[in-house]
Amino acid sequence: MDNLYETEKIPFRHTSVLLEETINNIFTKPEGIYVDCTLGGAGHSLELAKLLNENGLLIGIDQDEEAIKKANQVLKDVVCRVELIKNNFQNLDKILDELNIEKVDGVIFDLGVSSYQLDNPERGFSYMKDAPLDMRMDSKNKFSAFDVVNTYSEEELTNIFYKYGEEKFSKRIAKFIINSRKEKLINTTFELTEIIKSAIPAKMRRTGPHPAKRTFQAIRIEVNNELNILHDTFAKAIKRLNTKGRIAIITFHSLEDKIAKQTFKEFSTSCICPKSFPVCVCNQKAEIKILGKPIIPNDKELEENHRARSAKLRIAEKI
Repeated sequence: MDNLYETEKIPFRHTSVLLEETINNIFTKPEGIYVDCTLGGAGHSLELAKLLNENGLLIGIDQDEEAIKKANQVLKDVVCRVELIKNNFQNLDKILDELNIEKVDGVIFDLGVSSYQLDNPERGFSYMKDAPLDMRMDSKNKFSAFDVVNTYSEEELTNIFYKYGEEKFSKRIAKFIINSRKEKLINTTFELTEIIKSAIPAKMRRTGPHPAKRTFQAIRIEVNNELNILHDTFAKAIKRLNTKGRIAIITFHSLEDKIAKQTFKEFSTSCICPKSFPVCVCNQKAEIKILGKPIIPNDKELEENHRARSAKLRIAEKI
């Protein structure tokens, strides 16, 4: 489903991935309380809100001011109650506490960068569009991609490219960046892209994804501290679920998915005592049950939206 909302600069366009599958799995009752932790273009929120009655409540969270503005337009005609919060979803507990809400019936996480952020040249997320090096999901933060590229040491750059981008040429790319910035600061996405291309052997550039894809992903994750907050935030969401409430997590690369998978396994495990113990002494109880295998986009969605190709949806229910 494609949401298109005009702005003064570019259309606010965001295609919600695994939309029907997410809503069908997360929705349980029309009077429930649901949290969309990654509001984006409000695609998931809108479809969920359509199912809620006047007693239902939809809470939308996003650290991007533009997402909040557009969500206000998208959701203005729904009958349920709506609370839109500009914040980072790692503050989920604080957000719910300030709304005097103890438990909710569903939580959605649609991770990664939105189509609007990628398509807006000014945001500096895309290696396909020339723009200042930025990549901030919250544009009020001072720390940006420019700071990572121009101030991190060669070792620090190597580590984040390898850890967050799974880039096998991480050390070589880091060295090329260091050498380039000795001549002048690296200011734009195209400048960085050309440096990355020059660092990767020509033979390797001719196959596979764009040569800058993994490095840009790594820098974006570093700028926004995306991975370090996931486990604790997923745990908070699980703790705030009502019995039979559900959590839905959409991931787009293996690092996110690994954290989602491990968190679900942790909270769905009953006893962690060594097998040699005759009786359980840990008293750990499973808090969720995992609902089926990860869901991936069907052929029709993949044909219509190439950005969905790596998406996985994991669902769990509170016991």
